[in-house]
Amino acid sequence: MSDAQISALTSSAYQQALEVIASVEPRIAEATRQELTDQRGSLKLIASENYASPAVLLTMGTWFSDKYAEGTVGHRFYAGCQNVDTVEALAAEHARELFGAEYAYAQPHSGIDANLVAFWSILAHRVEGPWLEKYGAKNVNDLTAEDWETLRHELGNQRLLGMALDAGGHLTHGFRPNISGKMFHQQQYGTDPETGLLDYDVVRAKAKEFKPLVLVAGYSAYPRRVNFAKMREIADEVGATLMVDMAHFAGLVAGKVFTGDEDPVPHAHIVTTTTHKSLRGPRGGMVLATEEYAPSVDRGCPMVLGGPLSHVMAAKAVALAEARQPAFQTYAQQVADNAKSLADGFLSRGATLVTGGTDNHIVLLDVSSFGLTGRQAESALLDAGVVTNRNSVPADPNGAWYTSGVRLGTPALTTRGFGHDEFDNVAELIVHVLQNTQPGTTKAGGPSKASYTLGDGVADKVKDASAEMLDKHPLYPGLELS
Repeated sequence: MSDAQISALTSSAYQQALEVIASVEPRIAEATRQELTDQRGSLKLIASENYASPAVLLTMGTWFSDKYAEGTVGHRFYAGCQNVDTVEALAAEHARELFGAEYAYAQPHSGIDANLVAFWSILAHRVEGPWLEKYGAKNVNDLTAEDWETLRHELGNQRLLGMALDAGGHLTHGFRPNISGKMFHQQQYGTDPETGLLDYDVVRAKAKEFKPLVLVAGYSAYPRRVNFAKMREIADEVGATLMVDMAHFAGLVAGKVFTGDEDPVPHAHIVTTTTHKSLRGPRGGMVLATEEYAPSVDRGCPMVLGGPLSHVMAAKAVALAEARQPAFQTYAQQVADNAKSLADGFLSRGATLVTGGTDNHIVLLDVSSFGLTGRQAESALLDAGVVTNRNSVPADPNGAWYTSGVRLGTPALTTRGFGHDEFDNVAELIVHVLQNTQPGTTKAGGPSKASYTLGDGVADKVKDASAEMLDKHPLYPGLELS
């Protein structure tokens, strides 16, 4: 089928779908239309967002949404799940083949669900399993009330070592306000205060001192690659399970940009990911594991999860099938190349970047050099049609709410076809906005961390310049909703 035929079918499908929606709640139909308009007309640079294909999007809007299917393939707690079995098995098959994993679990609803499944699977495998064996019990129901209380205490007092939030880690890696920080006795490792880079010797020393059960690697705002072979060495030295959260960079792993020591799958015991972001699939999560941990992960439902979202698992299967095509490797490499172009564009204009650059898909811009907080910069850029998100930088004086940084990612605009020249122009536009943004004042007359003033005409100038690039690279070309 030709691209023109696919575009015509897609337009027809969405036009008719929106007509059906509008017959019940026209405001939802209108908001859906407006969302496409907004996305088409803005520079989307949020590192955790992308554009899923029409095939992926359409897969989510089916009657698989109506099915309950607790359990696993061939072992459900509801009847009539044979087609869900097919969907889940295909999603897992594509994931195993794509990433070279021994086992794949496609049920998690999100990245945090995937991490919860991983955490509790490690606890079940490393703590609960040996405990039950010690007492000759088949499961926790066989324990006395006293033994169960002791086991609960053991499960809730294990140690986790993860990357600090302001160093680029994620809130699910042991950040105290998150459930991961409440589940575990946790400590964090940071980055070198001068370079912003991971120092594996420091991580090793911290691990030897703390002796965690779980060593978490991976990041959400670290603009460099990680040597997962070294992280596995550290985990082995202290008897820890290595868990890698690759939610942000899964597309670069799938696309063979990260290989060898930079590919977490051959080195980690358990790998978690989202299926959107750089992987360009539906919003959801997934867990990859070695055979050793597979039985524990397979109990994600009912251990942590409720009924799997069968329509989303179907969309995961479609997205993973897309990622197995040669074109996805070309895309993934372009994502990384474009991030370097964006970083170089900032550096050539005197901007400050955390770690001084990037070698993945993330660029972390320190906006304090412009006299702004991350919140002010994020808001001013949004006024100009540039969609980003504020983010902490190492040892951030403004904390996690106002921040001193803005995180930028290249997956979405790369999907639209942006290349080196466009990303250099994007850097120029962003610097222009920030140079022409002034921080506001509080009611008491002091400096504000939130309010700002954007120079006259700046927003319109940037929007016009952006429109020229965006028009050359249309989003969902041929899709018309009129």
